[in-house]
Amino acid sequence: MSGKKLYFGIIGAGRIGRVHAETLAFRLPQAGIAAVADVNREAAEALAEHCGIPRVAASAAEIFADPDIGAVLICSSTDTHAGLIEQAAKAGKHIFCEKPVSLSLQNIDRALAAVEAAGVKLQVGFNRRFDSNFERVRQAVTSGEIGTPYLMHIISRDPAPPPFAYLGPSGGLFLDMMIHDFDMARFLMGDEVEEVYAAAGVMVDPAFSAAGDFDTAVVVLHFRSGAIGTIDNSRKATFGYDQRAEILGSKGKIATENRFPNQAAVSVADHVYSDPPLNFFMQRYTDSFALELQAFTHAVIEDRPTPVTGADSRVPVVMALAARKSQDEHRPVRLDEVDA
Repeated sequence: MSGKKLYFGIIGAGRIGRVHAETLAFRLPQAGIAAVADVNREAAEALAEHCGIPRVAASAAEIFADPDIGAVLICSSTDTHAGLIEQAAKAGKHIFCEKPVSLSLQNIDRALAAVEAAGVKLQVGFNRRFDSNFERVRQAVTSGEIGTPYLMHIISRDPAPPPFAYLGPSGGLFLDMMIHDFDMARFLMGDEVEEVYAAAGVMVDPAFSAAGDFDTAVVVLHFRSGAIGTIDNSRKATFGYDQRAEILGSKGKIATENRFPNQAAVSVADHVYSDPPLNFFMQRYTDSFALELQAFTHAVIEDRPTPVTGADSRVPVVMALAARKSQDEHRPVRLDEVDA
């Protein structure tokens, strides 16, 4: 790689903004942070102090106008993503945006059209593609190591529900939480989904019903190849962050287990036990967050395609909308029903 350095402007200084800022500041020498902006200026100032960011910008527009900033990192709320992508593209900035681009396919299409018209690069933050466990699963499929895939199962369960104020702008379980698993289904199987059938309910907290959302769901996926997949999500797993996957093929299977803070096991008279899994995504996916930003930075500096494109980011939203339609109408839904 050349000696070039890519300078970022960060929009959004919340939880995920902090994760990415720490990667850029402390783990990625090819990148620098020129400025950060947030509607909560105190949050931006705190992040700037923590990561040595030289400037707190008054607005996203100030970041877009800075000629020294080559790329923007969009970590603001979901409802702002598409508009910020359009503005960044028109300003000629390369873009890394957290998922999803929007809850609306029309907004996504406008944002992607702006990116294409400007000729800038876009990568969307589906970080689990960069996890070493899941990369190994994909390798077993693409290499033919386990033969023709028949069945896929993804388990993704959070240790505790998010604040209820978060649910509305997020789009809910299918569009915010399970969207990662919809992306992983395509990534791991190397195949496209044609139809989904969802069953969802409220098991953890009745407040989810009041919010028009669910806290527990299972979705069956029918792939073009004929393979069948299942995804199960829960907003609460008392033992920690539950992240597993398995694919059964004609020659065998491959499976991943949870990651733990250590491999020690305690054996006493009446039972054997180990410590719980890593508690949440910030601990579980630390390396994958760093690797996705590294991949984006290299793609910009070396002028090559980003590994998670705008098109990649659109399909999981279609799957999520189809899943919600399936749950609401109690029937299987083809993806082309919501992507007409």
